[in-house]
Amino acid sequence: MNNVKFDIVNSLSGIKAEDWNSLNGDNLVTSFEFLSALEDTENVGGDSGWSPTHLIATESNKLVGAVPLYIKTHSYGEYIFDWAWADAYHRSGLEYYPKLVSAVPFTPATGPRLLTSDPQMKNALASATLSFARDNQLSSFHCLYPEMDDLHTWEQAGCLMRKSIQFHWANQAYESFEHFLSFMRSAKRKKIKQERKKIIDHGITFDVISGDQASDSEWKFLYDCYHHTYAIRGTNPYLNFDFFLELKKRVGKNTLLIIASKSGKRIAAALNLLSGNAILGRYWGANEYVPGLHFETCYYQTIDYAIQNGYKTFEGGAQGEHKLSRGLEVAATHSAHWLAHPQFSDAVENFLAREGTAISEYQDDLSTRAPFKTL
Repeated sequence: MNNVKFDIVNSLSGIKAEDWNSLNGDNLVTSFEFLSALEDTENVGGDSGWSPTHLIATESNKLVGAVPLYIKTHSYGEYIFDWAWADAYHRSGLEYYPKLVSAVPFTPATGPRLLTSDPQMKNALASATLSFARDNQLSSFHCLYPEMDDLHTWEQAGCLMRKSIQFHWANQAYESFEHFLSFMRSAKRKKIKQERKKIIDHGITFDVISGDQASDSEWKFLYDCYHHTYAIRGTNPYLNFDFFLELKKRVGKNTLLIIASKSGKRIAAALNLLSGNAILGRYWGANEYVPGLHFETCYYQTIDYAIQNGYKTFEGGAQGEHKLSRGLEVAATHSAHWLAHPQFSDAVENFLAREGTAISEYQDDLSTRAPFKTL
């Protein structure tokens, strides 16, 4: 590592897409195209509270490693919640923000965070990241949803481990949606069939469209649905429409729009991201309430597509026990945390030990409620 140079860059604009992607593998949301689209449409940077601060490693002017990093002035859009930690800092007269985060903004999907295939480089990137946090007197560092190899590297670097829960669907070589249902207990199978029949009885039909084939009008309808989901909660969405248009332009073939129509009128839409052999469920919304429409648009249509096209997993995003009865199963996700203040670090470590035990018990309980037949 003697010849490796570490630098911080405040945007991806000076990096070649092929150089970044050569380190990233086939993960869509840590690709150059996805992350740079967030920057170029000003969903990160400026006054967003997400300041790009990417760590890059070069050797003889060749990019050999990278960490997508952001300096944060809040905790929105992360899906790993540390508001209580920030409040405790504040009540003690300390500043929790700014903090340093390695994550994909607004995207709770597990993937690479130390972009390199070299274990020695992973260690060097982790060390350089924590050194940057210390040198710039940041309160803390947080790596959200890392792959297991990266998680172990952060643990070896001195970070605290945190466990969370999501709900994922796994393709067990299903031949059809009906074949998938055949593995469920009778009551669960019957409920899903009833939900799907009600949608048909309402005269609702679906278009499943590759993002690069969708029209701007269809993308605009999707965005309006996404915006409406936030509006009914009295909040503003994280992303602007320009970002959705850039997704179509840059990675459209790796996106999937599911649009529901009734009597020729569009009434709901969902967006999925196609990342390697996984489908990532992201956004949904509807301008008309129909019982079961959410489950059909977001889950059943996507599962059917995954079966037909050979995808191995469908990640349903953050939270939602209701996903369990729709065929998704409980899955552990992880994060790594480093806090500069020794006493707070000790307090958080104690908290995470208790929380981890509770999460494991919760995971075990959820597993007993899975809808599938037991052998």
